[in-house]
Amino acid sequence: MPLTLSRAVSAAGDSTDVLAAANLPVLWICAAGVFAVIIVQSVIYMKAARKAAPAAGITSAEIGISFRSGAVAAIGPSLAVVMVAIALLAVFGTPAVLVRIGLIGSAAYETGAASIAAGTAGAELGGPSYTQNIFAIAFFAMSMGGAMWMLATLLLTPLMKRGGTKLAKVNPVAMAIVPGAALLGAFMALGIAEVPKSMVHVYALATSAAVMGLCAFVGRNPKHTWLREWGLGFAIVAGLVVAFMAHTAAAPAA
Repeated sequence: MPLTLSRAVSAAGDSTDVLAAANLPVLWICAAGVFAVIIVQSVIYMKAARKAAPAAGITSAEIGISFRSGAVAAIGPSLAVVMVAIALLAVFGTPAVLVRIGLIGSAAYETGAASIAAGTAGAELGGPSYTQNIFAIAFFAMSMGGAMWMLATLLLTPLMKRGGTKLAKVNPVAMAIVPGAALLGAFMALGIAEVPKSMVHVYALATSAAVMGLCAFVGRNPKHTWLREWGLGFAIVAGLVVAFMAHTAAAPAA
């Protein structure tokens, strides 16, 4: 897709009308193709999960709960992605934002990669020197980074699976603990990285942790198990609200 884009903008590459190149029909077609692949993959995975559930002792009701939990948990992060995507539409155009930020990769990585790529060409994202050629360079860097992510996953997943199988044979208890510990460590690392940035980040982190802990505690009651499904969504929304209020309160002082 970036190579096609490069050929399309080569004739008028010095133009600053970046959106004319960023919204080319070929990019819309490629973006639609990526969406189609992801939809097909999702359907295949859902069917495979339902098929494998009886062998794992998972009931149809539990499968339904897991699907709902995943859908609810995706609402909060999706809202954050949408807000970032809207801000980047004027820089990257709709097709690039849909594919590189809405579906694959992260906004922080993609914008960082694009900024570095533009900087190597002596330009600045969104600045007066941001031409169609610079956009093609930035988009190529974003796409190559995403491709390496997917390639690394393809190559490393089988190796990690073999390692996990051997560990399960040696110590099944460790295999049950390691994934949970890794997930907890990843979330803690992401959370702690936000603390030094500002007090607003601290307030948002503390609020989200408190709401999530409360939902997990109350959700232990059989009458309120639904809170375990909605807990992450509530925590994210509460964190966003508190962050907005804290930022608004601190703005006059700044």
